[in-house]
Amino acid sequence: MGTRNTSMALVVLATLQACALEPAPQPDDYRAEALPGVQVPDAWTAGEVAGGATDGWLATFDDPQLQALVAEAMLHNSDLRIAAARVQVASEYLNLADSTLWPQVNLLARGGGKMGGDSSGMNGVGLFATWELDLWGRVRAGRAIAEETYASVAADAEYARQSVAALVAKSYFLSVEATLQQRLAEDMVIAAQQQVRLAEDRERIGNGTGYDVALARANLESFRDSVEKFRLAREQALRALESLVGRYPSAQVEVAAQLAKAQGSVPAGLPSELLERRPDVIAASRRVAAAFHGVQEAEAARLPRISLTASVNSVSSDLFVLQDNSNPVWSFGANLMQPVFNAGALQTQVRIRTAEQQQAVAEYGRVGARAFAEVEDALSAEFASGRREEILDRAVSANERALELSQVRYRVGSGDLRAVAQQQIALHASRTALIRVQTERLVQRVNLYLALGGGFGGTPAPVAQAKE
Repeated sequence: MGTRNTSMALVVLATLQACALEPAPQPDDYRAEALPGVQVPDAWTAGEVAGGATDGWLATFDDPQLQALVAEAMLHNSDLRIAAARVQVASEYLNLADSTLWPQVNLLARGGGKMGGDSSGMNGVGLFATWELDLWGRVRAGRAIAEETYASVAADAEYARQSVAALVAKSYFLSVEATLQQRLAEDMVIAAQQQVRLAEDRERIGNGTGYDVALARANLESFRDSVEKFRLAREQALRALESLVGRYPSAQVEVAAQLAKAQGSVPAGLPSELLERRPDVIAASRRVAAAFHGVQEAEAARLPRISLTASVNSVSSDLFVLQDNSNPVWSFGANLMQPVFNAGALQTQVRIRTAEQQQAVAEYGRVGARAFAEVEDALSAEFASGRREEILDRAVSANERALELSQVRYRVGSGDLRAVAQQQIALHASRTALIRVQTERLVQRVNLYLALGGGFGGTPAPVAQAKE
């Protein structure tokens, strides 16, 4: 390369370096604008919690069947397949944006002799190159938009994975609950059948009445109805679970025989750390960055575009004698394009991109506010369900003892069957409520892990890394 060309290249590189792309604002820069009325406390207001990591929550339930179903959902869930495809599309757009930073080279060849389409008889080949000098950062801003968009889509995909894992876990617990409720109702049917036989025996020997028999039979049919109700609930819960993991909804999936036990307390950390951890909040912040670069791109589009051009070609003709038939022919040059009049379209584009940035900041605030609310709600429900479980456990024990006493009184003739039936219903209600609140506690624990942005322990989705 000659001295002149070397000097030109150094000038171009120096100019490009001097016009470095302005970095996008960080969440700390616009958080106050996005959440103007939110004063983040030093601790969660729903209750005191421990600090620490929230990842790997799936293993805390110690249920291999649940872990296997979550892994299956990661492979076959339709929503996750769509999210993965979106990540792939965004990745290819990033590759496409990368290509605009480099010179564009095209080859043109022509042949055909006297039989050519225009009867010129010209033959030749040419290599043409053009490279836009991105003096104002328009091309690099477009590339930055593609990079931030890819990062936001990847973060959305990770949040989708976490959400599906949480949905599988909650559906699994609901399926186990429905199974337990059906089994409990079946046990109550057996107990009610025994009461029917006892009432019939007492009527036969003259110690009972037809009223007692009718009451016992009515109680039996009520429990049989409960069995059917919980059988349907179980089938629906199993089908929902199968749909999540990508199976045909045949209500045949295997679940545990007992509810899992939530291990320890949730290490919820501090409210100030939440927005840095949740993938959906991270995705929103990357969309703010993309919108910022969109403003830069629109502003740079109003400035002149300078492109370097170079070509080499060789042309011949069978019919004409060319004036200069020296081959090949080399040429170098530059193009300048300056917008002169476009009826305000470019300025309008700047205003549009600025409004889009404001919209992205507002969307970040909406997602952040929702994140805080979800954590506080889940913490509150976690604590309330824990207290209710203790209360209902005592209620079950008291109702079991009361049923035993009422049955003894009925057998010895000092009580009536109505008291036994009422106590059976009370015991069934307290057991049903206990199972319900135990399930609710597990569901809220999962909700809390998801709200905190904790990973469930699977392989994370790809996350965009900034390219130098």
